[in-house]
Amino acid sequence: MLKMKKISDTFEMKVFTDTGEYFGDIEESILTSTKVFGWKVKATRNSFLSKVLGSAKGVIVPHQLVKAIGDILIISKTAVPSYSEEGEGNQEEEAA
Repeated sequence: MLKMKKISDTFEMKVFTDTGEYFGDIEESILTSTKVFGWKVKATRNSFLSKVLGSAKGVIVPHQLVKAIGDILIISKTAVPSYSEEGEGNQEEEAA
């Protein structure tokens, strides 16, 4: 049976990569008129994002990279920014 989840239930939800790394927390969802477009993920203390991004506050992860949503949100490893090339070749955009 398909389980439904309210968008409001995802606020502050923990985000992990499909390899098990803690990525950050959901700050908000980005919606179009008919679907979820993406997720604004904030860099929190001890998260992988806070180590990689430096002074940036978070990233926007496209919904296509989401693998599963339940008690946590699991994203594809391709959403993780690379260490060596900041901003180049990444699948996400820096959140304003």
